[in-house]
Amino acid sequence: QVQLVESGGGWVQTGGSLRLSCAASGRPLSSYAMGWFRQVPGKEREFVAAISRSGGKTRFADSVKGRFTIARDNAKNTVNLQMNSLKPEDTAVYYCAADSVSPILLFTAANRYDYWGQGTQVTVSS
Repeated sequence: QVQLVESGGGWVQTGGSLRLSCAASGRPLSSYAMGWFRQVPGKEREFVAAISRSGGKTRFADSVKGRFTIARDNAKNTVNLQMNSLKPEDTAVYYCAADSVSPILLFTAANRYDYWGQGTQVTVSS
C-alpha cells in the first residue's frame, strides 16, 4: 500500500503559478499511474491531470490544457503538477491519487484510483 502526501498549495493572484508535489512512500511510485484531482465544497471531485507509470503518457482536463503540466520522478517517488496562468476558478483542494490497476490507460474517474492523499488547498484571488 502506498501513502501519498501533497504539498505546495497556497494563495496566489490571478495569472500566477504554483507547483504542487505529491510524495509517495510505502511502495515504489513506478507501480502506479498517478492523477491529480480537485474539489470545491458542494461539488464532486474533478479530474485535472494524469500521468502513466513511466511518465511517457499524460492526460489533462480541457479546463487546464495549456496551463498545467504534470511530471513524475520515479527515482524520487514524486509527482508534480505545475500550474501556470492560474484563474480564480482553479481554487480548490487538490488531491493526488494512485491507480494500481491500469498499466496503460489514464482514467478521469475518481473511482478508478485506489489511494489518495489528504489534499492541499489552492486559492487564486482575482
